[in-house]
Amino acid sequence: MALVNSDLPDLQLLSKGKVRDIYALPSPDHLLFVASDRISAYDVILNNGIPDKGKLLTQISLFWFKKLGHVIPNHFVTADIAEMPEVVCKYRDQLDGRAMLVRKAKVVPLEAIVRGYISGSAWAEYKKSGTVHGMPAPPGLADQGAHDENISAEQAAKIVGQDLYDRIAKVAVELYRTAADYAQTRGVILADTKFEFGLVTGEDGTEQLILVDELLTPDSSRYWPAASYKPGGSQPSFDKQYLRDWLVSTGFKKGLESGPPGKEGQGWTIDDNVVQGTRDRYQEVVKLLVE
Repeated sequence: MALVNSDLPDLQLLSKGKVRDIYALPSPDHLLFVASDRISAYDVILNNGIPDKGKLLTQISLFWFKKLGHVIPNHFVTADIAEMPEVVCKYRDQLDGRAMLVRKAKVVPLEAIVRGYISGSAWAEYKKSGTVHGMPAPPGLADQGAHDENISAEQAAKIVGQDLYDRIAKVAVELYRTAADYAQTRGVILADTKFEFGLVTGEDGTEQLILVDELLTPDSSRYWPAASYKPGGSQPSFDKQYLRDWLVSTGFKKGLESGPPGKEGQGWTIDDNVVQGTRDRYQEVVKLLVE
């Protein structure tokens, strides 16, 4: 069974995202992150989840937090339920494998996207204007899909300030390069990813930049099998593209979330075979990268 919604009545639910539920803890300096089995596509959360997806995402994030810890600190404290407050331990059966105790941070209101390959929303922008994130790009680049809207480096710097933007840009590229080099040794291409950052007060009283949220999961990254990569077209992937393709084939269009097959406002339910196919892709990337 998929855990679509966490149920921790003795804890205060602070926010409920597309995948993660965030709870307050007795300690004012910490939060509880719970990765559910919810899955979204085109910014729509589907009715049914993908069994164990939250556990797989957590396993990948934990792997990368440890592997990239020398590049920048992160918010992870522990995933061992026994080391968490007693009020959390009582929900072990629900949380084991999908919960993280993390440091509370002031989240930087900016997602740092790093692309090693032209794909997704960058391709949509490129086709329209010949730019990527507002910057000129060479002609004749390859096609992929569609995703979120981008902003330029100049716009990003205006939001968070030039100094903080420069720090984020530098470390984001280093994180991507380090991760991509490792993934290549495992036969996987890390095409692109996004990072989120936060600020915490260091021992010297200054604000320290750290990584927050998830890290290099198939939900926040595009992973392609290196053996089948062919420039100039769509690539088989270990992310949600399989689910997106199925949704489109069944008549899904953005803005018609409650249309067929989600009739009468009941939303969209993933077919069992597509649930299993999506789960298989998440499991495969874990096997390739982590095990």
